[in-house]
Amino acid sequence: MSNKRVRRDFYEVLEVTRTATGEEIKKSYRRLAIKYHPDKNAGNKDAEERFKELGEAYEVLSDEQKRALYDQHGHAAFDRRAGAGAGGFRGDPNDIFRQAFGNADLGNIFEQMFGGGGGEPEDPSGPARGSDLRYNLEITLEEAVHGVDREITITKPGTCPQCHGSGAEKGSKRIRCIQCAGRGRVVMSRGIFSIQQTCPRCEGAGEIVENPCRTCKGDGRTNQPSTISLRIPPGVDHGTRLRSTGNGEAGQRGGPAGDLYVVLHVAEHPVFKRDGDDLLCEIPIAFTQAALGAEAEVPTLGGKASIRIPAGTQHGTLFRLKGRGVKNVQGFGTGDLLVRVAIEIPTRLNADQRAVLENFARLCDEDVHPQKKSFFERAREFFT
Repeated sequence: MSNKRVRRDFYEVLEVTRTATGEEIKKSYRRLAIKYHPDKNAGNKDAEERFKELGEAYEVLSDEQKRALYDQHGHAAFDRRAGAGAGGFRGDPNDIFRQAFGNADLGNIFEQMFGGGGGEPEDPSGPARGSDLRYNLEITLEEAVHGVDREITITKPGTCPQCHGSGAEKGSKRIRCIQCAGRGRVVMSRGIFSIQQTCPRCEGAGEIVENPCRTCKGDGRTNQPSTISLRIPPGVDHGTRLRSTGNGEAGQRGGPAGDLYVVLHVAEHPVFKRDGDDLLCEIPIAFTQAALGAEAEVPTLGGKASIRIPAGTQHGTLFRLKGRGVKNVQGFGTGDLLVRVAIEIPTRLNADQRAVLENFARLCDEDVHPQKKSFFERAREFFT
């Protein structure tokens, strides 16, 4: 399985709409960059990658010209300019972080990062968005090329049918947590340092249920099976990630549900291999077909086709069938089918067949095998 990082849509990374203003993009970046800054998440590789991803997205969407290119061509607009693997992103995420905050008071930023103040605190007892989920889905090459509608069933936290998400038994209510005094966080002293952490009693909610629901144990959610319809567009590749909005975990206290990210894994095909938008297959031909020329039948994902094999075709020769590959998922045309011929040497010859071949071998001279003649001429020059 490939370890190649799946690149998300930049608007999705910054949690803004495609019509967001520059100020909205900047505001969202600053909020998320503080949340995932490496200094706030020491040793957390996921947060570090998220911080880099935010810098990459903000570098493009905060620049009007780059944003216009991205809106038109997506990631491909920068892949082509920066070369393979560079992705068009050359900025230092820490430099981008400093530029985004400009001349802002670094003390206030530090307070926001480490919980010492800086702006109005979020209401810990308010609505909380549900977590995003990931689902790995295997599809066939045919489904990846042509697209397909699929249904998947997953078990995920959904709103409790007994308490309807309140987490409380009927007639009960939520009361302020006495351990954190409703703040959702407690302060732990370590020598001269004070560290804030999520309240272990209310788990950050700031409230506890007086009489928890017996079905969900006060969480407001229970694990439930859910069937989700998914449209897989034509041209997707191994590692493509599809977003199904609102099909993640249910939110808490009336908060919105998270999203479901479906990661596609394309199964190996017995005939075809894929290289970008091109398909490759290998067909065996008899050495007599290669020597004399012939018509050969070729399989394609859309049915059968044929190619003309010229006389004297060599083993490994590639033939190209235009437009018989994969339709580009971003609309940049359709790839080709590359057909490699493999010359099959006959085995288990009978006496008559062997006699004919031996006679053919006696009749062959250097004109019949020009590559052999050229090779030995070069070899003689080398040794002399």
